[in-house]
Amino acid sequence: MIGRLTGMLLEKQPPQILLDINGVGYEVEAPMSTFYKLPSLGEKVTLHTHLVVREDAQLLYGFAEKRDRLLFRELIKLNGVGPKLALSLMSGLEVDELIAAVQAQDTSALTRVPGVGKKTAERLLVELKGKFTAWEATPGAAPLSGAAAAAPAASHTADAVSALIALGYKPQEASRAVNAIKEEGLSSEELIRRALKGMG
Repeated sequence: MIGRLTGMLLEKQPPQILLDINGVGYEVEAPMSTFYKLPSLGEKVTLHTHLVVREDAQLLYGFAEKRDRLLFRELIKLNGVGPKLALSLMSGLEVDELIAAVQAQDTSALTRVPGVGKKTAERLLVELKGKFTAWEATPGAAPLSGAAAAAPAASHTADAVSALIALGYKPQEASRAVNAIKEEGLSSEELIRRALKGMG
């Protein structure tokens, strides 16, 4: 099992990250909660990872914090929840928001996530109930290191739209949500965060 990776950040194209570790490039998929904390390209980063081995592939999933990986592992244990849906849930909701939704049995919070209908949300809430009683909220976690890299606004917009489509949103609604954000100079990660909040 590969439990942690530390290396240089070569690419970040949601939901995928490419890390260079001693000349070997590791492709890692990650939720948006991790993307928000990534440093600039070329900087060093450490991710807590979970390896999924299938007949046709070996897939690595990476997380900024151990508690994020723990949540991912809890989610994929559930009936009908694979890694893709788990990443979508963790991208559409912060860890503490998801925990709060489970504790309040709030289906509306979960149905904002693509691929989660009311029945699925109700089932997930029932199955997750009681699993997070010992978890403490840690709002405002610090970035993994460095700061967001500056890049042309058009590139950030395109990256944000692509990321939302990868998360399961339709191209038209992804584009509409990103273009509705009027503030300039935002990173692609911040555009995605605001678009997800707006669609919620």
